[in-house]
Amino acid sequence: MDNIAGVKSRLTWVVNLSVLVLVVLWTIPTFGLLVSSFRDRDQISTSGWWTSLSAGERNLTLRGADPDTAVEDGDGWLISGSLFPEPAVVTAFGINANRPTEFAPGDVAERQGAFIRVEPDGAYQITSLEKPAGSRGVRIFVTSLEQPKFTLDNYRNVLFSEGIGRSFINTFTVTIPATIIPILIAAFAAYALAWMEFPGRSLLIATVVGLLVVPLQMALIPLLKLHNEIGIGKDYLGIWLAHTGFGLPMAIYLLRNYIAGLPREIIESARVDGATDFDIFRKIVLPLSFPALASFAIFQFLWVWNDLLVATVFLGNNEDQLVMTGRLRELLGSRGGDWEILAASAFVSIAVPLGVFFGLQKYLVRGLLSGSVKGG
Repeated sequence: MDNIAGVKSRLTWVVNLSVLVLVVLWTIPTFGLLVSSFRDRDQISTSGWWTSLSAGERNLTLRGADPDTAVEDGDGWLISGSLFPEPAVVTAFGINANRPTEFAPGDVAERQGAFIRVEPDGAYQITSLEKPAGSRGVRIFVTSLEQPKFTLDNYRNVLFSEGIGRSFINTFTVTIPATIIPILIAAFAAYALAWMEFPGRSLLIATVVGLLVVPLQMALIPLLKLHNEIGIGKDYLGIWLAHTGFGLPMAIYLLRNYIAGLPREIIESARVDGATDFDIFRKIVLPLSFPALASFAIFQFLWVWNDLLVATVFLGNNEDQLVMTGRLRELLGSRGGDWEILAASAFVSIAVPLGVFFGLQKYLVRGLLSGSVKGG
């Protein structure tokens, strides 16, 4: 039945299943990050996101009320209260750090002449014949069963308390010009290299292709020295020009190949009608090249948004210039244990690239496939 019209071959099924597996593998970490960003701080540190919908046990070290709150009760003294601000489900408790689950709720534990009783809802009583002394309450180890907790506090802290909001704006300040400038320059250059005759055109095309293999890291320090000499080092103008320079070879190469593949009859007919090169570029080439321009815009936007290396070299670390990736790096250094902050920060950082990608993906696919269907 293979290779019959209307019947999918086994290879097609293998390809589809492979793509599905790859999509799932790439999606799972993102989904886990999203779930973790909404979880309670204590729960995210004690259990994985895959258990976020089920109740889990948590070990806590709590203290009873201070000794000066003891009241006389018959021949002895009594301290009572609740270990939790709200009713909880206690599964075990202990009075020794080495045996935190030694007693079941309702049992009575003895410690230095005091009898400690913890109820299943977290209420406790401490009775003793002698009046309690000391400055702090009795330490009680409690294992409680907690229901899943989801909160927006993580995002509230990130957006309004951790400086992420300012870094979010700084990243847009870097990304938008660093995406638009190379596209404009590359579009003009691509048209000139594709349809305009001038001496040295082939040499320029070869130079652009050669620049594709130059490692980015080799140009960072010399370029920074040049920026410092002309007075634009550690400034937004410097990083815009740096991203423009690093992105131009690929942009010119892709757009030139696309524009050179446009039907020659259209260009020549426009010239016969008296159109100038600028008119042809503006009224014919640009509209026909929109899928290719959108494709490169997506790649450039994602590259600049997720960049850390160029931002570290060409921008400072002060609040007015720190971008999202730099902010996440600072949080990893100073708040490495606050996973709820890191998860929310990371998802805020990737939310914009995801929106750009899914919003413009049809242009990306059209731009990638257009070279295979148009004539030369």
